[in-house]
Amino acid sequence: MTGILYLENGTVYRGKGFGAAATKVGELVFNTSMSGYQEILTDPAATGQIVNMTYPLVGNYGISGIDSQSDSVRAFGLIARDISFRPSNRRSVTGISEWLEEQGIPGIYNVDTRAITRKIREAGTCKCLISTEGISKERAQELIEREELRADYMAGAGVELRVMRAGSAIEGAAGRGLKVAALDFGIRRSTVAALTKRGCDVILCPYGTSADELLAMNPHGVLLSDGPGSPLECAAGINAASELMGHVPVFGIGMGHLVMALAAGGKVYRLKAGHRGGNHGVMDVLKGRSVITSQNHGYAVETDSLPGSGFAVSHHNLNDGVCEGMRHESLPVFSIAYSPEGGPGPNDSEYMFDDFIEKMLAFKSGALEGGGAHA
Repeated sequence: MTGILYLENGTVYRGKGFGAAATKVGELVFNTSMSGYQEILTDPAATGQIVNMTYPLVGNYGISGIDSQSDSVRAFGLIARDISFRPSNRRSVTGISEWLEEQGIPGIYNVDTRAITRKIREAGTCKCLISTEGISKERAQELIEREELRADYMAGAGVELRVMRAGSAIEGAAGRGLKVAALDFGIRRSTVAALTKRGCDVILCPYGTSADELLAMNPHGVLLSDGPGSPLECAAGINAASELMGHVPVFGIGMGHLVMALAAGGKVYRLKAGHRGGNHGVMDVLKGRSVITSQNHGYAVETDSLPGSGFAVSHHNLNDGVCEGMRHESLPVFSIAYSPEGGPGPNDSEYMFDDFIEKMLAFKSGALEGGGAHA
């Protein structure tokens, strides 16, 4: 099977195909993680992405039955330098090529992934086409502008393909009795697991749930989850976040972080190449400590827009200084741009969930009246 990667500027990379015989149009991004490809591809925030892995070998430990972050592959395609077709891992239930084939996702390997990464770094993320159907450059150029493929790509960047679940309770561990209402922009399973293992009951609420509906559940806290696409398209989420502040502790992750900034009157902008990988250094300004984080976001909060919003920067990226977290100056409301539980990657930042727990316990005990000032 032959494979082709065609960029919207006309650049072509040819290699070998694997996975499904298919053609997809999406956003070309790179991810610097050395492992965790199953979690990366099934992360709802990867919807619409064609992922170029910088680590040269993918597939060597296969696909497990427990590591997916959602019920299917969300990325539109995978690019690798080399693919292992004979995985060695007692937890593996299938190989990566068979797995992608089952889900209709094309992959291409035996290409220069370092050159592709440099191209993205220089020119930024871009629209591209990936195909394993043996098409020519001319055909790729024709297909990349076809209405149905363009619509597929644009939907992948918007609200329409977010993971929207019906609200349902997930029973957590007995003990604290804390109830979390999670506004679901595309939540990862590992995020839910991080809360349930801390004794929380999590209610997944679909995108579009209003602040009144969330508060009617009498939660001890609200989580604004991560998800795909542009925060500027999340009008319903922005309205909900704005109305929640001051009533209950709120924790935003990824997309939730961006939505929270917009709800407070801040601004966001699109990063040139995005932050995607499991090795991003972040400084926690308030705790005076640095952590290694797992990230997958293409937008960031404009730091200069925060004065007057009630928020201050609490975390910043050690590579480029980008805002990676905010904390409200008087309310129990805070957010981060990355994945605190890893999923995949380091779990240095799991303490952020513990901070959320502390604020919910204070709220439950009445120490935070109506949300009040945070400790």
